[in-house]
Amino acid sequence: MAWDDGLTAYDFGPQHPLAPIRVELTMALSRELGVLDEPGVALIDVEPASDELLQLVHDPAYVAAVRRAGKTLRPDDEHMLGTADNPVFPDMHDAAALISGASVAAARAVWNGEAAHAANVAGGLHHAMRGNAWGFCVYNDPAIAIAWMLEQGAKRIAYVDVDVHHGDGVQRAFYDDPRVLTISLHESPATLFPGTGHPFETGGRGAEGYAVNVALPAGTGDTGWHRAFEAVVPPLLHEFQPEVLVTQQGCDTHALDPLANLTLSLDGQRRAYEELHTLAQKTAGGRWLLFGGGGYGLVHVVPRAWTHLLAEAAGAPVDPQAATPPAWREFARERTGETAPLYMTDGREVEFARFEEGYDPGDPVDRAINATRTAVFPSHGIDPSL
Repeated sequence: MAWDDGLTAYDFGPQHPLAPIRVELTMALSRELGVLDEPGVALIDVEPASDELLQLVHDPAYVAAVRRAGKTLRPDDEHMLGTADNPVFPDMHDAAALISGASVAAARAVWNGEAAHAANVAGGLHHAMRGNAWGFCVYNDPAIAIAWMLEQGAKRIAYVDVDVHHGDGVQRAFYDDPRVLTISLHESPATLFPGTGHPFETGGRGAEGYAVNVALPAGTGDTGWHRAFEAVVPPLLHEFQPEVLVTQQGCDTHALDPLANLTLSLDGQRRAYEELHTLAQKTAGGRWLLFGGGGYGLVHVVPRAWTHLLAEAAGAPVDPQAATPPAWREFARERTGETAPLYMTDGREVEFARFEEGYDPGDPVDRAINATRTAVFPSHGIDPSL
């Protein structure tokens, strides 16, 4: 796992929803539950990404603008720095570059065979564009990590994004590149930022079918979400056979998240992590690079969700019935004033019928599934009706 305490310096201020305390609480909970002490788990040293690395994805003028804004603290409208979503803060280039550096360090460990799985839970800033900040994201660390692996000679990388928001920046970075299959399951752009991620966004010329978008209706919960996931993601990954599976686990799909409208439980999210782990084993030779992402339930959702994620990647899943450690609950109270949850579960059972067992055209989730399969499956030689 790539980690440095400096990763919590990516901080837009006390009123901003992307609060670094969520990462701090995740690491504290993971330590208390022994996840970071499991055999084979090691913390990878990280350093800030160089300009050369950042420019694999971002314009040099934009990198210079971020560095300048972090020193002058002046807004830069051209590069969308200093907006409500992306306020300027001191040394913002250094903080954002460290997150990208951590993601590349994790990618390097997987690509070089030093680790089968590697994580950066502070990463997953999937909205940043080539020349501007966007959606709480200054540099697009998942895209930079993928671009770095392509530079090393990777021929097939799959990126699966389960954040509630469309993974638009990563999609944009590789829209014309058939070496990268991007799959995003998200709330419909009709009801949520960034307003993209329609099923008809399928890739540029020469890469048709390599951008995949499942736009789920507001209110979708565990049952519908997993029905959609199983109907789209495994068939494509089995056909594509990536060399590395890269995943972004924004946990803002949770019912308690204040910024979005899906209604997954912690148990539904945990099952998604299990499924992604299994797909890495079955389709990518076990090579799994994983990131955090969005998530604004700072105490009740993010720490528990990402602790389950890290435990799954460590090969030592946490029992969902386990109690949260008293020391962690006290730490959370001291740091936030909130009463932390008592258990590592929301007490839900996740059951669903598979899409292949019958398509219901009256169900908006099934219509979303069908739209995606119809749009992209033929490009991969898969019959969307099966």
